[in-house]
Amino acid sequence: MTDKFVITGMTCAACAAHVERAAASVPGVHSASVNLMLGSLVCDCDDGTAPEAIIAAVQNAGYGAAPESAARRDLHAEQDAAVKSMGRRLLWSVICLVPLFYLSMGHMMGLPVPMFMHTQPLLAAFVLLALTVPILILNRSYFTVGFSRLLKGAPNMDSLVALGAAAGLVYSLIEMGLLAAGKVTGMPDLYFESAGMILALVTVGKYLEERSKGKTTGAITALLALAPESAVVRRDGQEVTVPTEDIRKGETVIVRQGGRIPVDGTVTAGSGVADESALTGESMPVEKNVGDMAVSATILTGGYLELTADRVGSDTTLSQIIQLMEQAASGKAPISRLADKISAVFVPVVISIAVIAAVLWATVGGMGVRFCLSVGIAVLVISCPCALGLATPVAITVATGKAAEQGVLVKSAASLELMGRIDTVVLDKTGTVTEGKPRVTDVLCAESMDESTLLAAAASLEKPSEHPLAAAIVEEAQQRALPLQPVTAFSAVAGGGVTAKAENVVLLAGNERFMDDSGVAVSDTMRSAAARLAEDGKTPLFIAGNGALLGVIAVADVVKEDSAQAIAALRDMGCEVVLLTGDNRRTAEAIARQVGVDRVIAQVLPQDKARCVQELQAEGKKVAMVGDGINDAPALVTADVGLAIGAGTDVAIESADIVLMRSSLMDIVDAAALSRATVRNIRQNLFWAFFYNAIGIPVAAGALYPAFGITLNPMIAAAAMSLSSVCVVSNSLRLRGWRSRRKKAAAPVAKAAPQVYDRTETNSKEADDMDKKTITIKGMMCAHCVSHVEKALTALGVQADVDLASGTAVVTGKADDAALRKAVTDAGYEVVDIK
Repeated sequence: MTDKFVITGMTCAACAAHVERAAASVPGVHSASVNLMLGSLVCDCDDGTAPEAIIAAVQNAGYGAAPESAARRDLHAEQDAAVKSMGRRLLWSVICLVPLFYLSMGHMMGLPVPMFMHTQPLLAAFVLLALTVPILILNRSYFTVGFSRLLKGAPNMDSLVALGAAAGLVYSLIEMGLLAAGKVTGMPDLYFESAGMILALVTVGKYLEERSKGKTTGAITALLALAPESAVVRRDGQEVTVPTEDIRKGETVIVRQGGRIPVDGTVTAGSGVADESALTGESMPVEKNVGDMAVSATILTGGYLELTADRVGSDTTLSQIIQLMEQAASGKAPISRLADKISAVFVPVVISIAVIAAVLWATVGGMGVRFCLSVGIAVLVISCPCALGLATPVAITVATGKAAEQGVLVKSAASLELMGRIDTVVLDKTGTVTEGKPRVTDVLCAESMDESTLLAAAASLEKPSEHPLAAAIVEEAQQRALPLQPVTAFSAVAGGGVTAKAENVVLLAGNERFMDDSGVAVSDTMRSAAARLAEDGKTPLFIAGNGALLGVIAVADVVKEDSAQAIAALRDMGCEVVLLTGDNRRTAEAIARQVGVDRVIAQVLPQDKARCVQELQAEGKKVAMVGDGINDAPALVTADVGLAIGAGTDVAIESADIVLMRSSLMDIVDAAALSRATVRNIRQNLFWAFFYNAIGIPVAAGALYPAFGITLNPMIAAAAMSLSSVCVVSNSLRLRGWRSRRKKAAAPVAKAAPQVYDRTETNSKEADDMDKKTITIKGMMCAHCVSHVEKALTALGVQADVDLASGTAVVTGKADDAALRKAVTDAGYEVVDIK
């Protein structure tokens, strides 16, 4: 069981480590993971573990905790409020700091200062104290939080700041007391300006850090903003507007043009076009009709929909995506383990170093109180556990958000890191490399036969059949707007084909053996052509009428448009690509040739796919498995990283580590490239954090003083500490500029007509002599429009390639301008020009 809590009061990585230890100490809790950026705690615990026990343990450690379900959060509002609060605090701190710094340090820079600063030491000390007190009050949280954590035995960064500022403040007050008692003459050494400067500079860093956090979680807040606050539902026959969270499962939700769909549901009435780009990354609108699924947070750009709410609240697609992103951001990447171990003991070690350094300089070095105090304060304030703690989670949060923008959902930080180390990618064939749906690819016509007549006859015959190949032929004919004839006496021959009668013509469709058994004469040329199609992984269907061969129609599960590009990109990244399928070897090898895969594992039973992955792992390979079906689930779990196609089954998606929402193999390339960029970024962050502390702490402790006479002023140390966290966060934010490797097409192009072969020289000559014209069309706005125009033109017996971006259609075939213009106009669009 996984429980999630909202945590308040955390200020640095040490706080996160303390909360994790407190939660993990509760019996029944197996692991606890804190996300400092999101202020959340995720616990993996037994079913019997009470959330109240975890909350009590966290509260006893000095932090606030509440179940996420009870704490309704507006992350964006919380971050805005934190930035504004920190900004006001910083502004007033600087207003008080400027005169304080001027009066105490101005004479060192040759600036004129009031005479009393030289002639009346006690008055000068009181003025400096008076200017310091407002800064102390404004930044009192460093002291209240820092000392409370110190007393609980769990010091954090605030404890270091509080100790450093308090040491200078207490020393200055003692000097003032001695001055007032007459024990000291002249102006003593005071640290009021140092205490004020330390607090102000740390606040500068905190302010910049809060602003960066808002940018870091920008992808999550952007997704949260997609959910509409209210929606229209039908209750008791009346349309009422209710808050989105009050929609109940099974209710009828009404969405009008321009509105956001609030839940996941099934369209029951109306039709329209939805913009799903925010969730899938696809820019083309998607047509929605009765029976289609509508997804939450998508925009109905046109039309009117009524849908039944199937998934509401936290079960919607949008909520699941946000939960996955937060889950990944809260997870621990393996690369961060060393930093986590160091952060847990960092503050106590730094306090010890500060005390030891001050004592050694006093006893061994013989230095005065001012020098020793300066060294101790410098060590305390230069140390930065936040740089270590933020090195990994900030990069992971930015990367998962960026991945979600590209339609790639990462479930854990570990899988994001591992994806970059993958050297072998195993691809399921059907639905992953291919579209998973048979399509007509080739039409071979016999003598005295044209393709429209052949397709119309075949579709009329196949329409009563339930075979997937039959459905592909019928769909092709319908897309070409070909008239279908009713048939009678339909019968299917097992393992052979189908037969029926249409307009007194006996039609047959089936394999080559079925034609031979039926007495249909098939020429050697046609047999050879069909054999070549079979070698390419296609299924040739022979069509005959009244005992004479009409032609051959090839049907195949075609390769996705970007599969070859994605596989080439994976190979360029150094990955071996393996095609794993249950299909026969000939079909698998044909597909492999088309997409550029060298290694094929064919005729694999579903239960053996996981074993094939294990065999690859036994060779020392890091394996990613990509699949979409229930039969792929064991292999997805077995692989080092499992990737599920977003259009796949729920079981596959549940079993995977990464979900590809767009069902595009190029997203695998993007996931691997983003993973490598993220790991590289984390290594840079960790190097900076370790380097900064490894250099800064010894310098602050006076390591350079014996040889070079160099010491570190506590104010400079405070500034360096603030900048270290800002540098780490800023470096992580560079990932926001990461770009997909996907090559943007000029525009979605309508599906190309299948390649047509003709056996006769006469028809070939006619094809060569066909006219080619370019029609400029106005009014096309989406893929739906492209489909309408294509259907209208192909109905004239021509081939049409329609391009949405340029607003043109290239027509090949015999058709006069008037007929072309009429076809487009009747479809509802305007013809601008025909060339």
